[in-house]
Amino acid sequence: MIDMELLGWDAGRQKELDDLGDPRLVQGRITVQHRGAYDVLSPDGERRCEVVPRMVRDAATRADFPAVGDWVALEAQGAGHGAIERLLPRRTRFSRLAAHDAASDVTEEQIVAANVDVVFVVTSLNEDFNPRRIERYLTLAWQSGARPVILLTKSDLVDDPAAALVALADVAIGVPVHVLSTLRGSGLDAVTGELGRGVTAALLGSSGVGKSTLVNALVGDVRMATKGIRADGKGRHTTTRRELIVLPGDAGLLIDTPGMRELQLWVADEGLEEAFDDVASLFPSCRFADCGHESEPGCAVKEALASGRLAPERWESYLKLQSELDALERRLDKRAASESRQQWRSLSKAQRAYYKEHGKDR
Repeated sequence: MIDMELLGWDAGRQKELDDLGDPRLVQGRITVQHRGAYDVLSPDGERRCEVVPRMVRDAATRADFPAVGDWVALEAQGAGHGAIERLLPRRTRFSRLAAHDAASDVTEEQIVAANVDVVFVVTSLNEDFNPRRIERYLTLAWQSGARPVILLTKSDLVDDPAAALVALADVAIGVPVHVLSTLRGSGLDAVTGELGRGVTAALLGSSGVGKSTLVNALVGDVRMATKGIRADGKGRHTTTRRELIVLPGDAGLLIDTPGMRELQLWVADEGLEEAFDDVASLFPSCRFADCGHESEPGCAVKEALASGRLAPERWESYLKLQSELDALERRLDKRAASESRQQWRSLSKAQRAYYKEHGKDR
């Protein structure tokens, strides 16, 4: 038997399951997503499950299907098998614009990890370190509803890790930053200090920054395949799927994820405001409520830039991310309008067929 409380099950989740009113159903948590199937931990052990046909019919987008970290209601079908009947409400979700659809007319959410309490933004100090990319991760981390934490790995490969902390001073506002070296075993206590019984964290970052190596160090075994760094100092991509891993000794859970070559923003207006709190806090001080922060007199942003209180690259990064979100909103509005027209056409077609069949005038 598996103690589901170790996986994060609590009284609130139990009520959600009870409210379904079906005593045949048991709880389960998605650990791995396969093509058309899922590995799920349930009280009786691990099961290989598929969603029931009703869930397939009702799904409007890929976000309506279970993702790694999701809690689901299962109906047992025998030893090692089961059917996913319901998806329980998500408390948090780290999402991005589906990477392979970013340049097409299809605008769709991809849920990278669900029901996480902590988002570990992982970046290596030797080659991958980029404050602008970290701002992008923090924007989506704040939007997810989880608590962001920055992990700076491979500190043994740089002479002065403190320089990175200085560079992040105006980026990681209110966000813990931990410097690690899994080779030397330093900084691991800081990571486990962010976890605990039933706490789930997602490891997110580019390829080769040491996420799988960190998992192995925390598990105390070679759980995830790793490769050495390349001749140019960059890490090698090894993780090919998202996986929920239970750490030993009630230490918590980790979701290891493949490295992201790109991180396209999903809906994240609130996340942007959280990640750029220093910028957003200037807007109310502008003379005009509709200040465009360009040529208007009494602009608090312009004054902060002129005085050096706001770095130009920080402001430019905010504008770039805000522009991406505005473009995404226009695409979503366009899609919603298109879907509405399609629904109207389908309804009109059904009405015409009905009147034709029954010989009635409209």
